[in-house]
Amino acid sequence: MCQENHSNTSAATTSAAAASEANPGNARKWWKEAVVYQIYPRSFQDSNGDGVGDLRGIISKLDYVKSLGVDVIWLNPIYGSPNDDNGYDISDYRSIMKEFGTMQDFDELLKGMHARGLKLVMDLVVNHSSDEHEWFKQSRSSRDNPYRNYYHWWPAEKGKPAHRWSFFDVNGDAWKLDEKTNSYYLHYFSQKQPDLNWENPKLREEIFSMMRFWFDKGIDGFRMDVIPFISKDTTFPPLPAEYHGDYIRYYANGPHTHEYLQAMNKEVLSKYDVMSVAEGIGVTTADALNYVDADRHELNMAYHFDGVSLGLLPNSHKIPDPKGYSLVDFKNIYSKWDAVFAKKGWGTIYLGNHDQPRMTTRWGNDAPQWRELSSKMLTTFLLTMRATPYYYAGDELGMTNIKFDKIEDYRDIESLNWYKLEKNSGGDVQKFLEAQKITARDNGRTPFQWEGTTNAGFTTDAPWLKVNPNYTTVNVAAEEKDPNSCLNYFRKLVNLRKSNSVLIYGRYTLLDKDNPDVYAYTRELDGKKILVLLNFKDKAASAATGLDLSEAKVLLENYATPPSPNAALRPYEAVVYEW
Repeated sequence: MCQENHSNTSAATTSAAAASEANPGNARKWWKEAVVYQIYPRSFQDSNGDGVGDLRGIISKLDYVKSLGVDVIWLNPIYGSPNDDNGYDISDYRSIMKEFGTMQDFDELLKGMHARGLKLVMDLVVNHSSDEHEWFKQSRSSRDNPYRNYYHWWPAEKGKPAHRWSFFDVNGDAWKLDEKTNSYYLHYFSQKQPDLNWENPKLREEIFSMMRFWFDKGIDGFRMDVIPFISKDTTFPPLPAEYHGDYIRYYANGPHTHEYLQAMNKEVLSKYDVMSVAEGIGVTTADALNYVDADRHELNMAYHFDGVSLGLLPNSHKIPDPKGYSLVDFKNIYSKWDAVFAKKGWGTIYLGNHDQPRMTTRWGNDAPQWRELSSKMLTTFLLTMRATPYYYAGDELGMTNIKFDKIEDYRDIESLNWYKLEKNSGGDVQKFLEAQKITARDNGRTPFQWEGTTNAGFTTDAPWLKVNPNYTTVNVAAEEKDPNSCLNYFRKLVNLRKSNSVLIYGRYTLLDKDNPDVYAYTRELDGKKILVLLNFKDKAASAATGLDLSEAKVLLENYATPPSPNAALRPYEAVVYEW
C-alpha cells in the first residue's frame, strides 16, 4: 500500500510539474494541492464539560482529522473576545479566549498538528475589533487620545455622516453615537465591532506585528475576514450612484485596499512559507485577480459569494426563492469563476462554512432517502474542481440543518438582530423564521456529531447550541463501521484527488451546459481525461457528453452498485470516469 501511494505521488508530481510549464497559473504550491478542513472550535469537541468546544477538545480529535486525509485545518477565531459575534469581535489579538483554553493549550495543539503533517490556518479579523479592545477603550476616552485615529470617528457637531449600512445592526445603521466624546463611530457589523482605521500607518504596523507574532509561533497561514473592506474613503461621501445601493460592492472597493495588502505581503507574508486566503465579500470576477495574481504580490486565494448567494430572493434577509435554485445558473457561476483563474492566480471552492447552513440541506436533499446520496454527490463536486477545496467539519458525515422553530433557540447575532429588524419594521416574522430553517448560520454551527450517546459525544453538559436530533444515526462512530458511509466516501475522494494531478491542475471544461438536471465536466492534463457526472435531482437524468462511457474506467461512484455505461444517471448519482 505504501509503495502504491508513493508511485501515485511521484506520478502526480511529474504531471504537476509539466502542467506548471504549460500554464504559469499552474505553478506548484502546497496550498493549491491541499484540502482545507474548517473547524468551528465552539462546536467541535468540549473537553471540560462546560458545553463549549475548546482547544483541548480539538487536540483529542487530531487523529480523526488526520484520518480524513486533509492537509490544513482552518480554525475560526480563538482569540480573546467577549463573544458578541462568536469570536469575530476580538478584544486581545495575542491571547486565547478563556472558554477555549490557554496559550499553552494552543502551543500543544500546533505541535500536535505539525507532528501529524497537518498545517494550521487561523482567522485574521482586522477590519474591526471588539469595542472591549484596549485600543477602542482608549480611542473613545477623549478626542485627543493617541489611539483616537485607530478607529473611524465623526464629530456630532458636523451633523450625522452619510448613511452606511451595517450587517448586524438592528436598524441597519453603521454609525453609532458615542456620548462620551459626542461623536459617531463606524461599525459595518455590530455596535460592538467598531471598524479599524487602516488609513492610520500606526494601526497597520500594529496588525503586521501581530501577524508576525503568530507566524513566529509556527502557524501556516491566515484566512482573512472581510479583508476587502479595510480601506475607507474617510470623507464618507453619500454612496456613489454607480453602486445602485449596493453597499457591499462599495465597501470592497476602498481607495487603498490593494496598497495595504501589498504592504502586508512585503512586510509579513513574503517572509514566511504560508498561505493567505481572502474572504472575498464584494469581490467580482472582474477584480478577483487584483487580489490573487502572483505578480501583484498580495494574497494567494480569495473565495467568492456568488455561488452561496444563488437561489435567494433579492434584498431579503436570506429568504430562499420558493422555486429553488437553477442548476444551469449554478454551473454558470462556477464555470465563470474557473475561467478567471485559468491562466493566473488560483481559485477556491466551498459550499459550507460557519457563515452558511449545512450544504446537504441547502444544495442537496436532506430527506432520509436522499441525504447520503446527495451529500456524496456534493462532496464529489467540491473535490473534483480546479480550485483549493474548503470543506466544513461535519459535512463529511452528511450533517443537516437543525431547522429551529423558535427564535429563542438561535444564538447567532445575525439571526437575532434580523428577527428584531423584521419585527420592528412590521415584516412577516413567520416567513423569516421559515427561511432561517434553510439559510441561518446556526444550522452549520450545531455541535459535531461524534456518536449516538447523549449530546452526540460533544459534551457532558448542556451544549451552547442544541444538537441536531439526527445525531443518533448521523455520527462518526456509526459511519466508521459502514464502508459506504458519507465519511468513508469523503476519504476515498480525498485520496483520489491526491493521487490524480489532473483533478488539481487539469483544465476544466463544462459539458451540456444547459442541462437543468446534470452537471457534467471534464478535467484534462497531459493527455489524461477525467469526466465527472453529477445528477442534482431526485429523479433519473441523462447528460449529452458526446463521450462513449463504455470505454471508460469508473474511478469512483456514490451508489453501492456500479453505473450502467451510457445509461441515465440515478437520483443524485455521482460518477467519476477516466480514459
